Amino acid sequence: MAKEYKEALLEKHYHEGCPGCKVEKMKEVRRGYPYLELSFIWIVILSTSLPISSLYPFLYYMIEDFGVAKTEKDIGYYAGFIACAFMFGRALTSIFWGIMSDRYGIKPIILLGTVTIAVFNALFGMSTNIWMAIATRFMLGSFNCLLGTIKAYATEIFREEYQATAMSAVSTAWGIGLIIGPALGGFLAQPADKYPSVFSKESIFGRFRYALPCFTISAFALVVTALCCFIPETLHNHKLDNTSDDDSIEVLEAASLESIEKTGNNKKGSLLKNWPLMSSILVYCVLCLHDTAYSEIFALWANSPSKYGGLGYSTNHVGTILTVSGLGLFAFQVILYPSAERLLGAVLLTRLAGALMIPVQLSYPFIALLSGVSRSILLSFASILVNVFSVSTLIIITLTKQQDQHQRGAANGLAMTSMSLFKTVGPVGAGILFSWTEGRKDIVFLPGPHMLFFFLNLMVIVGVSLTFKPFLVTARR
Repeated sequence: MAKEYKEALLEKHYHEGCPGCKVEKMKEVRRGYPYLELSFIWIVILSTSLPISSLYPFLYYMIEDFGVAKTEKDIGYYAGFIACAFMFGRALTSIFWGIMSDRYGIKPIILLGTVTIAVFNALFGMSTNIWMAIATRFMLGSFNCLLGTIKAYATEIFREEYQATAMSAVSTAWGIGLIIGPALGGFLAQPADKYPSVFSKESIFGRFRYALPCFTISAFALVVTALCCFIPETLHNHKLDNTSDDDSIEVLEAASLESIEKTGNNKKGSLLKNWPLMSSILVYCVLCLHDTAYSEIFALWANSPSKYGGLGYSTNHVGTILTVSGLGLFAFQVILYPSAERLLGAVLLTRLAGALMIPVQLSYPFIALLSGVSRSILLSFASILVNVFSVSTLIIITLTKQQDQHQRGAANGLAMTSMSLFKTVGPVGAGILFSWTEGRKDIVFLPGPHMLFFFLNLMVIVGVSLTFKPFLVTARR
């Protein structure tokens, strides 16, 4: 009731000195295209996506430098724990940061998120052992409050006709991060080895071989922090009891009517009892599990020696392939996806993409048998296809259709937490699976990398199977 009371009060008149009311006034007066606000969304999302995607090209070599793995076969096992630490931290704190933004405002939460990216990502680049790497990645994920927060901010700062553009900007900026991040990680890691004329062995980047890409991202996060000091706050901080008695009674009556119209009988409001919603979340989480496992396995497999069935690629080579894959995915999202989704629908498109992904993933071990330019071209093409077909994020579109509008924020929060938990399991499981399969190179049945991609296809089959009835149910309207 308090929420509806507040909304009705805000509809009646604005409060001087309230930052949220100032934003509402600005939205009424301003009619131009919101270029400035879109720019803020771009840079914030970019700053939060870069740390996630930048470590894959060099993670294998970082574990090797730590000396914690007794053999090369054990590297994948430890890499999984570093990769999952970020998602585990985010899963634990996603709901907490949502509550804090509602209570104290979105702006301080955004500033906190960008500052902690600068601090903990730099510390991760200077890690001297696996425990420091895991701890810094965990802290980075725990304070990674930007994705959900900036989406909420977009709905509050933009006029209604521009909110779809704002959500599109979020996904586009995230896609750009998936392109730039691997490039930074691949080309800037081990700079003293690659660029000895610029970086000496005695410099900080010679002693900390993976600090340069992390420092670059941290410097960008500091610039974003400075720019975000100028964004307006949207929190309404005025007191409701400052109105007159007549106004309070009138507003309370309006709020009561609005509450009745919105919720009706609130007994049906439990998210956990909403099977159309919960089934969509479960399908989404299974497909997310495949995405994270694939990212981990592909990078480790590409870096591992050929004697174990890998490609023996350098960080530069892996970074190039991941960057090209990101470009392909970005082009698909911008050019082809809107038409494909309108034509087929999100669920049918997910099924089709899953079916096409299976033979492409099966081809990876056979591509590894090639050499030279032909292998690089085919591997890049296959990587682009897998990224395009990995449409786990498409199913999230159905989530907003499975719940009443007044509960969509809570539904997306539940989906974010569930997704983070599955993405925590993905890298650990992928790392353990990778280490196990490296000892199976001479086995007749599914040797080495064949077993890796068999398990990835198994996840796809399970995820796509769950999109059929009676498991996945569409809510009736």
